[in-house]
Amino acid sequence: MFGSFTQQLRAAAAAAAFAIALPAYALDTVKFMAPGSPGGGYDQTARSLGKAMQEAGVAKGATYENKGGAGGTLGLAQFVNATKGDVNALVVMGAIMVTGVMQNKPQITLANATPIARLFTEYNVIAVRKDSPHKTLADLLNDFKKDPTSVKWGGGSKGSTDHIGIGQLANTLGVPVDKLNYIPFGGGGEVVAATLGGHITAITGGYGELSKYIESGQFRVLAVGSPTRMPGINAPTLKEQGVDLEIGNWRGVYGAAGLTPAQRKELTDAVVAATKTKGWQDNLKANAWASSLLTGDEFAAFVDAEHARLRAMLVKVGLL
Repeated sequence: MFGSFTQQLRAAAAAAAFAIALPAYALDTVKFMAPGSPGGGYDQTARSLGKAMQEAGVAKGATYENKGGAGGTLGLAQFVNATKGDVNALVVMGAIMVTGVMQNKPQITLANATPIARLFTEYNVIAVRKDSPHKTLADLLNDFKKDPTSVKWGGGSKGSTDHIGIGQLANTLGVPVDKLNYIPFGGGGEVVAATLGGHITAITGGYGELSKYIESGQFRVLAVGSPTRMPGINAPTLKEQGVDLEIGNWRGVYGAAGLTPAQRKELTDAVVAATKTKGWQDNLKANAWASSLLTGDEFAAFVDAEHARLRAMLVKVGLL
């Protein structure tokens, strides 16, 4: 009798040891919605975070879906409708989605999802093709002030951080915003091709999306919209060159509608754990993303404040 009892104890101990050895995932396979084109900023963010969540051991796996259009609000609507109460779902968003909601006035907005975390800020670069006659920012801005319509600016969609940033630049320089010759593009590949082909005078966008063209020497960076110089980018800021302006886009993630407080905490903790991994830190460095982690009610309050700030800017640059 005692022998069989000892065997039972050993079996129980072995089972407990095996259970401890298995990874305790907080989440199952995380379903990411990237509300933009493959290879774009939302997509890059989703894939980087998905890998980091797996590296941190907080998710079994990750899947990714792309749904662009209307400043990200089409992807947001699909996400909200398909994921209610699902702790394993995340949608990537940022300043562009905030302006997209304001401009498109969709039925489903960020108020229909659950704020989880702001992740980082990506500052814009202003660049020209390598054979451009504009060797410095001063060259470009002199022509812009002299004949605003002669400078064709290329960047993201109408109302994007790129568009608002160049509108702010015009405003700062005293150039009438209605003279701004900004050409919006739906995807990064199109605007790059147009710039390399000489159809666009200057391109603006996040460093991560343009880095391979900058590092290969096809583009020359004239200025960065960060408050101070960014590590890894060999170019002065706008402020260093006498233009008192910052241009940047933050990105974050929201969870599904209808999450319980416990589910929201579980998802937030998993995202925070991912941001501490080596893989995530390497991605921040490679893409010149400046970490700006903010979670919970503080993040929700930040998004509310951004609605007010960006609305004022859209009005100023004539987009609202």
